[in-house]
Amino acid sequence: MVGNMKPTHIFAEYVEPKAMEQFEDAMVQPFVVQGALMPDAHAGYTLPIGAVVSAKDVVVPSYVGYDIGCGMCAAPVMADKDLIAEKAAAICRKIYDTVPVGFHHHTTYRELGANLAYLERTSMLQTLLQERKGAMQLGTLGSGNHFIEIGYDETEQLWIIVHSGSRGIGHDCAATYMKLASGTNKAKEGHYPLEVDSPEGKNYITDLHFCLEFALENRLRIIQQVDTILRQENWGYIETATESLINRNHNHAELKDGLWIHRKGATHAELGMMGVIPGNMRDGSFIVRGLGNPDSLWSSSHGAGRIMGRKEAQRTFGLEAFAETMKGIEAKVQWSTLDESPMAYKNIFEVMALQKSLVEVVHHVRPILNIKG
Repeated sequence: MVGNMKPTHIFAEYVEPKAMEQFEDAMVQPFVVQGALMPDAHAGYTLPIGAVVSAKDVVVPSYVGYDIGCGMCAAPVMADKDLIAEKAAAICRKIYDTVPVGFHHHTTYRELGANLAYLERTSMLQTLLQERKGAMQLGTLGSGNHFIEIGYDETEQLWIIVHSGSRGIGHDCAATYMKLASGTNKAKEGHYPLEVDSPEGKNYITDLHFCLEFALENRLRIIQQVDTILRQENWGYIETATESLINRNHNHAELKDGLWIHRKGATHAELGMMGVIPGNMRDGSFIVRGLGNPDSLWSSSHGAGRIMGRKEAQRTFGLEAFAETMKGIEAKVQWSTLDESPMAYKNIFEVMALQKSLVEVVHHVRPILNIKG
Protein backbone atom coordinates (compact mmCIF):
# COMPACT_ATOMS: atom_id res chain seq x y z
CA MET A 1 0.00 0.00 0.00
CA VAL A 2 1.13 3.54 -0.80
CA GLY A 3 -0.65 6.86 -0.88
CA ASN A 4 -2.38 7.09 2.49
CA MET A 5 -3.39 3.41 2.45
CA LYS A 6 -5.28 3.59 -0.82
CA PRO A 7 -5.59 0.23 -2.63
CA THR A 8 -2.51 -0.40 -4.77
CA HIS A 9 -1.01 -3.45 -6.41
CA ILE A 10 2.43 -3.71 -7.94
CA PHE A 11 2.92 -6.54 -10.42
CA ALA A 12 6.49 -5.60 -11.32
CA GLU A 13 9.37 -7.50 -9.78
CA TYR A 14 11.44 -4.32 -9.60
CA VAL A 15 10.41 -0.70 -10.02
CA GLU A 16 13.09 1.94 -10.51
CA PRO A 17 13.08 4.65 -7.80
CA LYS A 18 11.99 7.44 -10.18
CA ALA A 19 8.97 5.44 -11.35
CA MET A 20 8.00 4.55 -7.78
CA GLU A 21 8.29 8.19 -6.75
CA GLN A 22 5.99 9.20 -9.62
CA PHE A 23 3.47 6.51 -8.66
CA GLU A 24 3.48 7.48 -4.98
CA ASP A 25 3.03 11.14 -5.90
CA ALA A 26 -0.06 10.18 -7.90
CA MET A 27 -1.50 8.04 -5.13
CA VAL A 28 -1.52 10.89 -2.61
CA GLN A 29 -3.62 13.11 -4.88
CA PRO A 30 -7.04 13.64 -3.26
CA PHE A 31 -8.93 12.61 -6.39
CA VAL A 32 -7.06 9.30 -6.87
CA VAL A 33 -8.89 6.22 -5.57
CA GLN A 34 -6.84 3.19 -6.61
CA GLY A 35 -3.67 2.41 -8.53
CA ALA A 36 -1.60 -0.41 -9.99
CA LEU A 37 1.79 -0.82 -11.64
CA MET A 38 2.19 -3.32 -14.44
CA PRO A 39 5.26 -5.61 -14.84
CA ASP A 40 6.77 -3.32 -17.49
CA ALA A 41 6.56 -0.17 -15.35
CA HIS A 42 9.24 2.49 -15.77
CA ALA A 43 9.52 6.24 -15.33
CA GLY A 44 7.43 8.43 -17.59
CA TYR A 45 5.96 11.95 -17.71
CA THR A 46 4.22 12.68 -14.36
CA LEU A 47 2.88 9.11 -14.17
CA PRO A 48 5.03 6.02 -14.84
CA ILE A 49 4.62 4.13 -18.07
CA GLY A 50 2.79 0.97 -17.07
CA ALA A 51 0.65 2.71 -14.45
CA VAL A 52 -3.13 2.49 -14.05
CA VAL A 53 -4.93 4.96 -11.81
CA SER A 54 -8.63 5.43 -11.09
CA ALA A 55 -9.89 8.91 -10.21
CA LYS A 56 -13.15 10.33 -8.91
CA ASP A 57 -14.92 13.05 -10.91
CA VAL A 58 -11.81 14.16 -12.80
CA VAL A 59 -9.69 13.31 -15.82
CA VAL A 60 -5.97 14.04 -15.78
CA PRO A 61 -4.48 14.68 -19.26
CA SER A 62 -0.93 13.93 -18.10
CA TYR A 63 -2.08 10.50 -16.83
CA VAL A 64 -3.09 9.59 -20.40
CA GLY A 65 0.00 11.15 -21.92
CA TYR A 66 0.92 12.66 -25.26
CA ASP A 67 0.24 9.77 -27.63
CA ILE A 68 -3.48 9.46 -27.01
CA GLY A 69 -4.79 6.14 -28.30
CA CYS A 70 -1.38 4.64 -28.93
CA GLY A 71 -1.96 0.92 -29.18
CA MET A 72 -1.88 -2.33 -31.07
CA CYS A 73 -3.77 -3.95 -33.91
CA ALA A 74 -3.31 -7.57 -34.96
CA ALA A 75 -4.90 -9.47 -37.81
CA PRO A 76 -4.31 -12.84 -39.50
CA VAL A 77 -2.29 -12.85 -42.71
CA MET A 78 -3.49 -15.44 -45.18
CA ALA A 79 -0.26 -16.42 -46.92
CA ASP A 80 2.39 -19.11 -47.07
CA LYS A 81 4.92 -18.68 -44.27
CA ASP A 82 7.87 -19.80 -46.40
CA LEU A 83 6.91 -17.43 -49.22
CA ILE A 84 6.66 -14.46 -46.86
CA ALA A 85 10.05 -15.37 -45.37
CA GLU A 86 11.53 -15.61 -48.88
CA LYS A 87 10.05 -12.24 -49.89
CA ALA A 88 10.69 -10.51 -46.53
CA ALA A 89 13.30 -8.08 -47.86
CA ALA A 90 11.09 -7.10 -50.79
CA ILE A 91 8.06 -6.68 -48.53
CA CYS A 92 10.07 -4.41 -46.22
CA ARG A 93 11.20 -2.24 -49.13
CA LYS A 94 7.66 -1.90 -50.43
CA ILE A 95 6.29 -1.04 -46.98
CA TYR A 96 8.93 1.65 -46.48
CA ASP A 97 8.06 3.00 -49.94
CA THR A 98 4.34 3.06 -49.09
CA VAL A 99 3.97 3.80 -45.38
CA PRO A 100 5.59 7.05 -44.16
CA VAL A 101 7.66 6.48 -41.01
CA GLY A 102 9.36 8.71 -38.47
CA PHE A 103 8.27 12.35 -38.81
CA HIS A 104 7.11 11.88 -42.41
CA HIS A 105 3.50 11.87 -43.57
CA HIS A 106 1.61 11.50 -46.84
CA THR A 107 2.02 14.38 -49.26
CA THR A 108 -1.53 14.29 -50.58
CA TYR A 109 -4.77 14.77 -48.67
CA ARG A 110 -6.43 11.68 -47.17
CA GLU A 111 -10.17 11.74 -46.59
CA LEU A 112 -11.24 11.01 -43.05
CA GLY A 113 -13.10 7.74 -42.74
CA ALA A 114 -16.85 7.98 -42.19
CA ASN A 115 -16.48 7.15 -38.51
CA LEU A 116 -14.09 10.12 -38.09
CA ALA A 117 -15.63 12.64 -40.47
CA TYR A 118 -18.86 12.85 -38.47
CA LEU A 119 -17.41 12.20 -35.04
CA GLU A 120 -17.85 15.00 -32.52
CA ARG A 121 -14.78 17.12 -31.75
CA THR A 122 -14.18 20.61 -30.47
CA SER A 123 -13.34 23.59 -32.65
CA MET A 124 -9.84 23.47 -31.15
CA LEU A 125 -9.29 19.94 -32.42
CA GLN A 126 -10.81 20.80 -35.79
CA THR A 127 -8.28 23.64 -36.09
CA LEU A 128 -5.48 21.21 -35.21
CA LEU A 129 -6.67 18.85 -37.92
CA GLN A 130 -6.48 21.64 -40.47
CA GLU A 131 -3.22 23.21 -39.33
CA ARG A 132 -1.50 19.86 -38.84
CA LYS A 133 -2.89 18.54 -42.13
CA GLY A 134 -4.03 15.77 -39.83
CA ALA A 135 -5.60 13.56 -42.45
CA MET A 136 -2.21 13.29 -44.18
CA GLN A 137 -0.96 11.47 -41.09
CA LEU A 138 -3.52 8.69 -41.39
CA GLY A 139 -1.68 5.54 -42.41
CA THR A 140 1.70 6.67 -41.05
CA LEU A 141 3.81 4.86 -38.48
CA GLY A 142 5.72 7.43 -36.45
CA SER A 143 8.98 6.71 -34.69
CA GLY A 144 10.34 5.34 -31.41
CA ASN A 145 8.88 1.97 -30.50
CA HIS A 146 6.15 2.06 -33.14
CA PHE A 147 6.40 -0.80 -35.60
CA ILE A 148 4.84 -2.98 -38.29
CA GLU A 149 5.61 -6.65 -37.95
CA ILE A 150 4.69 -9.82 -39.80
CA GLY A 151 5.33 -13.03 -37.91
CA TYR A 152 4.02 -16.50 -37.21
CA ASP A 153 2.56 -18.27 -34.19
CA GLU A 154 2.99 -21.83 -32.89
CA THR A 155 0.55 -23.13 -35.54
CA GLU A 156 2.49 -21.25 -38.27
CA GLN A 157 -0.46 -18.92 -38.74
CA LEU A 158 0.87 -15.56 -39.95
CA TRP A 159 -0.08 -12.29 -38.27
CA ILE A 160 0.43 -8.63 -38.97
CA ILE A 161 0.90 -6.55 -35.83
CA VAL A 162 0.91 -2.75 -35.89
CA HIS A 163 1.89 -0.44 -33.04
CA SER A 164 1.11 3.22 -33.61
CA GLY A 165 -1.01 6.05 -32.24
CA SER A 166 -2.71 9.34 -33.01
CA ARG A 167 0.45 10.98 -34.35
CA GLY A 168 0.76 14.79 -34.21
CA ILE A 169 -2.95 15.32 -33.65
CA GLY A 170 -2.94 13.38 -30.37
CA HIS A 171 0.29 15.01 -29.23
CA ASP A 172 -0.93 18.56 -29.83
CA CYS A 173 -4.33 17.78 -28.34
CA ALA A 174 -2.71 16.40 -25.18
CA ALA A 175 -0.37 19.40 -24.89
CA THR A 176 -3.28 21.82 -25.23
CA TYR A 177 -5.23 20.23 -22.39
CA MET A 178 -2.15 19.82 -20.18
CA LYS A 179 -1.59 23.57 -20.47
CA LEU A 180 -5.25 24.19 -19.70
CA ALA A 181 -5.23 21.89 -16.68
CA SER A 182 -2.07 23.44 -15.23
CA GLY A 183 -3.32 26.99 -15.81
CA THR A 184 -0.13 27.93 -17.64
CA ASN A 185 1.02 28.39 -21.21
CA LYS A 186 3.23 25.32 -20.84
CA ALA A 187 2.48 21.58 -20.82
CA LYS A 188 3.76 21.50 -17.27
CA GLU A 189 4.59 18.18 -15.66
CA GLY A 190 2.34 17.54 -12.68
CA HIS A 191 -0.92 16.09 -11.38
CA TYR A 192 -3.34 18.64 -12.81
CA PRO A 193 -6.94 17.42 -13.15
CA LEU A 194 -9.92 18.61 -15.12
CA GLU A 195 -13.33 18.16 -13.49
CA VAL A 196 -15.41 15.98 -15.79
CA ASP A 197 -18.49 18.22 -15.40
CA SER A 198 -16.57 21.38 -16.29
CA PRO A 199 -16.57 22.71 -19.87
CA GLU A 200 -12.84 21.96 -20.10
CA GLY A 201 -13.29 18.42 -18.81
CA LYS A 202 -16.16 17.73 -21.18
CA ASN A 203 -14.12 19.07 -24.10
CA TYR A 204 -11.14 16.89 -23.18
CA ILE A 205 -13.31 13.78 -23.02
CA THR A 206 -14.81 14.65 -26.43
CA ASP A 207 -11.41 15.16 -28.04
CA LEU A 208 -9.93 12.15 -26.24
CA HIS A 209 -12.57 9.95 -27.86
CA PHE A 210 -11.84 11.45 -31.27
CA CYS A 211 -8.10 10.83 -30.88
CA LEU A 212 -8.75 7.21 -29.84
CA GLU A 213 -10.71 6.69 -33.05
CA PHE A 214 -8.09 8.57 -35.09
CA ALA A 215 -5.39 6.23 -33.73
CA LEU A 216 -7.45 3.16 -34.65
CA GLU A 217 -8.11 4.52 -38.14
CA ASN A 218 -4.38 5.18 -38.49
CA ARG A 219 -3.52 1.56 -37.66
CA LEU A 220 -6.22 0.26 -39.98
CA ARG A 221 -4.89 2.40 -42.86
CA ILE A 222 -1.42 0.96 -42.29
CA ILE A 223 -2.81 -2.58 -42.41
CA GLN A 224 -4.72 -1.74 -45.59
CA GLN A 225 -1.55 -0.43 -47.23
CA VAL A 226 0.34 -3.63 -46.40
CA ASP A 227 -2.64 -5.69 -47.59
CA THR A 228 -2.49 -3.87 -50.94
CA ILE A 229 1.21 -4.75 -51.29
CA LEU A 230 0.58 -8.44 -50.62
CA ARG A 231 -2.38 -8.59 -52.99
CA GLN A 232 -0.61 -6.75 -55.82
CA GLU A 233 2.29 -9.20 -55.70
CA ASN A 234 0.01 -12.25 -55.22
CA TRP A 235 1.79 -13.05 -51.96
CA GLY A 236 -1.36 -13.23 -49.84
CA TYR A 237 -3.83 -10.97 -48.07
CA ILE A 238 -4.82 -9.77 -44.60
CA GLU A 239 -8.05 -10.86 -42.94
CA THR A 240 -9.52 -7.68 -41.50
CA ALA A 241 -13.09 -8.79 -40.78
CA THR A 242 -14.34 -7.45 -37.46
CA GLU A 243 -14.20 -10.85 -35.77
CA SER A 244 -10.58 -11.37 -36.91
CA LEU A 245 -9.16 -7.96 -35.99
CA ILE A 246 -7.79 -7.27 -32.52
CA ASN A 247 -7.53 -3.63 -31.50
CA ARG A 248 -6.42 -2.54 -28.06
CA ASN A 249 -4.99 0.86 -27.15
CA HIS A 250 -2.89 1.49 -24.05
CA ASN A 251 -3.06 5.27 -23.52
CA HIS A 252 -6.57 6.34 -22.56
CA ALA A 253 -9.10 7.14 -19.84
CA GLU A 254 -12.45 5.37 -19.54
CA LEU A 255 -15.42 5.60 -17.18
CA LYS A 256 -16.10 2.39 -15.24
CA ASP A 257 -18.32 2.02 -12.18
CA GLY A 258 -18.33 5.76 -11.57
CA LEU A 259 -14.53 6.15 -11.69
CA TRP A 260 -12.24 7.35 -14.49
CA ILE A 261 -9.59 4.70 -15.10
CA HIS A 262 -6.45 6.15 -16.66
CA ARG A 263 -4.16 3.70 -18.45
CA LYS A 264 -0.74 5.02 -19.39
CA GLY A 265 1.18 2.32 -21.20
CA ALA A 266 -1.16 -0.38 -19.93
CA THR A 267 -3.40 -2.72 -21.96
CA HIS A 268 -7.11 -2.99 -21.20
CA ALA A 269 -7.68 -6.60 -20.07
CA GLU A 270 -11.29 -7.22 -19.09
CA LEU A 271 -12.40 -10.85 -18.76
CA GLY A 272 -12.27 -12.45 -22.21
CA MET A 273 -10.98 -9.30 -23.92
CA MET A 274 -8.39 -9.99 -26.62
CA GLY A 275 -5.21 -7.93 -26.63
CA VAL A 276 -1.67 -7.70 -27.97
CA ILE A 277 1.47 -7.31 -25.85
CA PRO A 278 4.65 -6.67 -27.86
CA GLY A 279 8.08 -7.73 -26.65
CA ASN A 280 10.90 -6.45 -28.85
CA MET A 281 12.20 -6.67 -32.41
CA ARG A 282 13.66 -10.14 -31.81
CA ASP A 283 11.18 -11.88 -29.53
CA GLY A 284 7.94 -10.77 -31.15
CA SER A 285 4.54 -10.26 -29.57
CA PHE A 286 1.87 -12.10 -27.61
CA ILE A 287 -1.80 -12.40 -28.47
CA VAL A 288 -3.51 -12.53 -25.08
CA ARG A 289 -6.93 -12.89 -23.49
CA GLY A 290 -7.78 -10.77 -20.44
CA LEU A 291 -8.60 -12.36 -17.10
CA GLY A 292 -10.42 -9.32 -15.71
CA ASN A 293 -8.36 -8.88 -12.57
CA PRO A 294 -9.75 -5.96 -10.48
CA ASP A 295 -6.45 -5.64 -8.57
CA SER A 296 -4.82 -4.43 -11.80
CA LEU A 297 -7.86 -2.29 -12.60
CA TRP A 298 -8.60 -4.71 -15.44
CA SER A 299 -5.26 -4.09 -17.10
CA SER A 300 -2.00 -5.73 -18.14
CA SER A 301 1.38 -4.57 -19.39
CA HIS A 302 1.62 -2.84 -22.76
CA GLY A 303 4.97 -4.39 -23.61
CA ALA A 304 8.26 -5.45 -22.09
CA GLY A 305 9.24 -2.05 -20.72
CA ARG A 306 12.55 -0.30 -21.22
CA ILE A 307 15.49 -0.86 -18.91
CA MET A 308 17.41 2.12 -20.26
CA GLY A 309 16.74 5.33 -22.14
CA ARG A 310 17.30 5.74 -25.87
CA LYS A 311 20.53 7.74 -25.63
CA GLU A 312 21.93 5.36 -23.04
CA ALA A 313 21.13 2.41 -25.31
CA GLN A 314 22.98 4.07 -28.18
CA ARG A 315 25.99 4.64 -25.94
CA THR A 316 25.89 1.12 -24.49
CA PHE A 317 25.31 -1.18 -27.44
CA GLY A 318 27.19 -1.59 -30.69
CA LEU A 319 25.77 -2.30 -34.12
CA GLU A 320 27.60 -5.63 -34.26
CA ALA A 321 25.82 -6.95 -31.16
CA PHE A 322 22.51 -5.57 -32.44
CA ALA A 323 22.97 -7.31 -35.81
CA GLU A 324 23.95 -10.58 -34.14
CA THR A 325 20.81 -10.71 -32.01
CA MET A 326 18.60 -9.90 -35.03
CA LYS A 327 19.91 -12.71 -37.27
CA GLY A 328 17.13 -14.37 -39.26
CA ILE A 329 14.76 -11.39 -38.98
CA GLU A 330 14.42 -8.85 -41.78
CA ALA A 331 14.68 -5.45 -40.13
CA LYS A 332 16.41 -2.09 -40.26
CA VAL A 333 19.50 -2.80 -38.14
CA GLN A 334 21.42 0.47 -38.09
CA TRP A 335 22.36 3.40 -35.89
CA SER A 336 18.91 5.01 -36.17
CA THR A 337 17.22 1.94 -34.63
CA LEU A 338 19.93 0.99 -32.13
CA ASP A 339 17.86 2.50 -29.32
CA GLU A 340 15.22 -0.15 -30.12
CA SER A 341 17.66 -3.02 -29.69
CA PRO A 342 16.15 -5.99 -27.79
CA MET A 343 18.83 -5.47 -25.12
CA ALA A 344 17.29 -2.08 -24.22
CA TYR A 345 14.14 -3.81 -22.95
CA LYS A 346 13.19 -6.05 -20.06
CA ASN A 347 12.99 -9.78 -20.75
CA ILE A 348 9.49 -10.14 -22.23
CA PHE A 349 9.19 -13.76 -21.09
CA GLU A 350 9.81 -12.73 -17.49
CA VAL A 351 7.30 -9.89 -17.87
CA MET A 352 4.67 -12.30 -19.17
CA ALA A 353 5.34 -14.69 -16.27
CA LEU A 354 4.65 -11.87 -13.81
CA GLN A 355 1.16 -11.26 -15.21
CA LYS A 356 -0.31 -14.74 -15.34
CA SER A 357 -3.12 -13.47 -13.13
CA LEU A 358 -3.87 -10.65 -15.60
CA VAL A 359 -3.87 -12.34 -19.01
CA GLU A 360 -3.54 -15.76 -20.58
CA VAL A 361 -1.32 -16.20 -23.62
CA VAL A 362 -3.23 -17.38 -26.69
CA HIS A 363 -0.41 -17.09 -29.25
CA HIS A 364 3.25 -16.11 -29.32
CA VAL A 365 3.99 -14.43 -32.65
CA ARG A 366 7.64 -14.63 -33.71
CA PRO A 367 8.77 -12.01 -36.23
CA ILE A 368 9.77 -12.63 -39.84
CA LEU A 369 10.08 -8.93 -40.63
CA ASN A 370 9.96 -5.74 -38.62
CA ILE A 371 9.48 -2.15 -39.78
CA LYS A 372 10.64 0.69 -37.51
CA GLY A 373 10.57 4.44 -37.96
